[in-house]
Amino acid sequence: MGKENIFSASAFSGGSAGRLFMFDSRDSVFRSPVGAVAAGTSVSFKIVLPCGLHCSAARLAVTNDATGAEQCVEMCRCSTYGSRHELWECNYAPAREGLYFYCFYADTWRGTLPVKRGFGSGGEVNGGKQWQLTVYGNAFMTPGWLAGGVIYQIFPDRFCRSGEKKHGVPLDRIMHSSWGGQPGWEPDEHGEVTNNDYFGGDLRGIEQKLGYLKSLGVTCIYLNPIFESHSNHRYDAADYMKIDPLLGTEEDFRRLCRSAAKMGMRVMLDGVFNHTGSDSIYFNRKGRYPLKGAYQSKDSPYYPWYMFKKWPDEYSCWWNFENLPAADKGNPSYRDFINGSDGVVRKWLRAGASGWRLDVADELPDDFLEELRAAAKAEKPDAAIIGEVWEDASNKIAYGKRKRYFWGKELDSVMNYPFRNAILGYLTGESAPDKMEEILSILENYPPQTVRCLMNNIGTHDTERAITALAGEPVGSHDKCWQSETHLTQEQRTEGLLKMRLASLMQFTLPGVPCIYYGDEAGMEGYKDPFNRGCYPWGNENAGLLEWYRKLGRMRAECDCLREGTFIPVKADGDIMAYIRHGTKDALLCAFNRGNAEVELHIGGQWNNAESVAGPSAEEGNLVLPALSCAALLLHR
Repeated sequence: MGKENIFSASAFSGGSAGRLFMFDSRDSVFRSPVGAVAAGTSVSFKIVLPCGLHCSAARLAVTNDATGAEQCVEMCRCSTYGSRHELWECNYAPAREGLYFYCFYADTWRGTLPVKRGFGSGGEVNGGKQWQLTVYGNAFMTPGWLAGGVIYQIFPDRFCRSGEKKHGVPLDRIMHSSWGGQPGWEPDEHGEVTNNDYFGGDLRGIEQKLGYLKSLGVTCIYLNPIFESHSNHRYDAADYMKIDPLLGTEEDFRRLCRSAAKMGMRVMLDGVFNHTGSDSIYFNRKGRYPLKGAYQSKDSPYYPWYMFKKWPDEYSCWWNFENLPAADKGNPSYRDFINGSDGVVRKWLRAGASGWRLDVADELPDDFLEELRAAAKAEKPDAAIIGEVWEDASNKIAYGKRKRYFWGKELDSVMNYPFRNAILGYLTGESAPDKMEEILSILENYPPQTVRCLMNNIGTHDTERAITALAGEPVGSHDKCWQSETHLTQEQRTEGLLKMRLASLMQFTLPGVPCIYYGDEAGMEGYKDPFNRGCYPWGNENAGLLEWYRKLGRMRAECDCLREGTFIPVKADGDIMAYIRHGTKDALLCAFNRGNAEVELHIGGQWNNAESVAGPSAEEGNLVLPALSCAALLLHR
């Protein structure tokens, strides 16, 4: 067993101990402040050049992505840097919010040269030729109540069934006779998968389990869609103004919000505003509703909401799914229905919701998002607006247009799939330095008030279950029949349970807010939709993993540094990853060993008196990590 010093100059390739770089966008020596900044902030830039280049002039070139305008700022030689290098510096203050890209040039005896990055020196973009500077509006604020908490995502039909009698449930729904078992997945006689089978989870059932959620440290419940729809996932809204009758009533929703609030929890709803269901009061393709919909009559008040190519059977729809006709987000009537003073967004905030998660946010135009945010904040100034974005949302291009999510007028934050990719990638053998780079890139590009609200997931209703992704055979191109029949072997499950501890500790300690997908804490497995949407196994949870999650929940409540503390990478090499979260009151060292051999890390004597929140304690400045294990050490300051 070897001993490694995780704070050595070689411990993390992105560190600055060697001072060999020409520029490092993540080091305050070279750029201050680092990361995203508010409009008007003066940013100091410094570059290091070899004296042997005989530089006569250097400049910073900044391009405003929105306008394409480039601005050059002359740099001054300010000092030497060791015996063979010199520092050049300048200040630049971006006047307006937006996305900026910058680079440096130096006039030397060899001609004009671009200044290159040092190894691991930060967020280069545009083919490695520029760095990114995200600039947000001065008034941009995000809700403080999300920071430091724990989100719990519930697929309502599959969490808990209260047994309460329901009224007005459509007769064409297929009800499972018992709780549990595999969700339906086979096509019907027409070759269609209708998602029309139900287990009967409801709002009263969620309310009954609030004590359980409290034991996990949950502070926010995120509900997948709850409005009347004719599928079990309910992403095909039939009536935005009505709770699905199988889930309960509007009073049941209000009661859930009140009960949750008494226990220190808030409720966030899923807003599916890009499209409706074809089987809806608005489109009414099946004629279920008495009022004529857009499919039935051009005189329908809802006809202008949709984009017909050839009425009634040819129309724009989401990803060519005919049962999901796309709404015209530019239509004034539709916009008022969603964002108006009596619209959907404000109605359900008034009913008790504390925020919205926006489905397929990339499909929603910027002006629609601005209007939605304004409506939500007018109703509740601390309402949370979280977007579904799978990539780096700071520089996302959708339909050929750069999005403006974080300029201060649209989203508060996003679902953090890049962190999921980093966590699961690291734990399944991908390069640790590369995965750390993915984490640092997000932290560099996102506004700090956005980072504190990031919805950090390791699994959702749109992905394989985390334990399956960590230990199962990759789904690859396997069809649904294979997915339905394939489960973890006992050996795979044992490995998966160990890896779930590492994955969840990372999820709970990286900047942002952990979002538990219901049942992950119980050890639920499953491949893609619908196998990732099984019933919560009440009474059959994995007790060890469940207690581990409760421990992590207590850690979130105790550690000040996990609310808005800084993130310091200290090692990403081979099988080891380690970082520190620094707060005003405490610091937390997190270390992970994904390998099959025990390792001993030298972490320094200052951690000898640290409290072990999870995993082993430090002794004589050393931390021993067994194979497939992790540790979290809390030091009070």
